[in-house]
Amino acid sequence: MTLTKNTILSHKQIEHKIKRIAYQIYESNVDETELIIAGIDSNGYRLAKKLKTCLDKISSIESTLCKVSINKKEPTQPVITSIYKEDYTNKSIVLVDDVLNSGSTLIYGIKHFLDVPLKQFKTAVLVNRNHKKFPVKADFKGISLSTSLYEHVHVNLSKQPYEAYLD
Repeated sequence: MTLTKNTILSHKQIEHKIKRIAYQIYESNVDETELIIAGIDSNGYRLAKKLKTCLDKISSIESTLCKVSINKKEPTQPVITSIYKEDYTNKSIVLVDDVLNSGSTLIYGIKHFLDVPLKQFKTAVLVNRNHKKFPVKADFKGISLSTSLYEHVHVNLSKQPYEAYLD
């Protein structure tokens, strides 16, 4: 049996989705002066960097990038962030990942940030799959996709051309 690569999003489409999500984040935080963009390592962090770059071009909100490290095989292990809790206390946060699959990674990331008081908390993903194990949703999403449990979404943001595909 030969597996084929089914493109979900092309390079141009991904760039367009990033720009659209950045505008949505700006609209949701228009009254804020500071915003934390927290990307889940590794592809979520790459997406967060791209969103921050776009957001910095379209708004005057001071955005801070934060890398969030979660052990995806053991998500109950402590979550590690590149900034201190004091740096995001009483601020608005957008937690970013590339694909919302089961919801496990996002839910444990959310749990970590809820240990301190926040102004607002939102989530952003490039691809939102429609079968989750946990009650988590993406506030900002590039595309929603109904897939089978046996299909896997791959997102390449590490080198150009960017692409998202299903196999």
